[in-house]
Amino acid sequence: MCFSDKEKAVHYLSHINYYRLEAYWLPFETSRNPHQFADGTQFETILNHYLFDREFRLHLLDAIERIEVSFRTQWAYHISHAYGPHGYLANTKGLRKDERRLFKDIADLKEHVERSDEVFIKHYNDNYDEELPPAWVSCEVMSLGLLSRLYANLKAYNVRRNISKTYEFDEGFLEGFLEHITYVRNVCAHHSRIWNRHLTKKMPLPRGKPAGLRDNIYVDSANKTEHKIYNTLVVVQHLMTVICPESNWAKGLAELIKKYDIDYKRMGFPLEWERLPLWQFELSK
Repeated sequence: MCFSDKEKAVHYLSHINYYRLEAYWLPFETSRNPHQFADGTQFETILNHYLFDREFRLHLLDAIERIEVSFRTQWAYHISHAYGPHGYLANTKGLRKDERRLFKDIADLKEHVERSDEVFIKHYNDNYDEELPPAWVSCEVMSLGLLSRLYANLKAYNVRRNISKTYEFDEGFLEGFLEHITYVRNVCAHHSRIWNRHLTKKMPLPRGKPAGLRDNIYVDSANKTEHKIYNTLVVVQHLMTVICPESNWAKGLAELIKKYDIDYKRMGFPLEWERLPLWQFELSK
């Protein structure tokens, strides 16, 4: 590896763990034992990928936050409308797929509520007798993972359908996507590398709904693109058009890739991805 500015390299290595940065230079190694790099590999190139990944994580988390807040709202509204304020806790016949799973999820929710220092939770505890708040209160202290499990355990097709159609998805795809995006969110929230990560929890591929979304999906089994982040970004961008139609999230993504001159194929992107219908429309706004 070449160092054009050793003082700069020493500075960054004093603040970024060597083993953390190592994950970003692995693609540039020609040998692991002993460590050998491709000719001309610059430390600045490695650092460039690290800085890109940091900004990319934050950009992705910005979208995931909006998706999570929207899903909380839809879940609370539809389950309360169908089964009442505390219906999400009820072991009603035909409402759940797995009763034991429900008991475990309620226990997890109790821990979330007990740990919460939110003003609205204190207000509820001071004024009401029920142990757990109504759905529209509880959802605000649930993790995305718990919300995802509660949706997955719903047997009531009418509630699942009404939530999923808000996003133009079928209910089965939404279930799989929520599980996947919870995994992605946790990777990002723990400041872990995401840009070229091999995602162990694959994203399910959309079926017929919404019309045309599948045309933007890219699958190249030889290069295992189904384990990369690109297809996740397609669905995230679709959701941004539903939730935040005035958002420039797609443009922000394109600008990040251009700013750092990243080889986007390592992220599972197809060549000329900007020409695909979803991206072309958003980038031309």
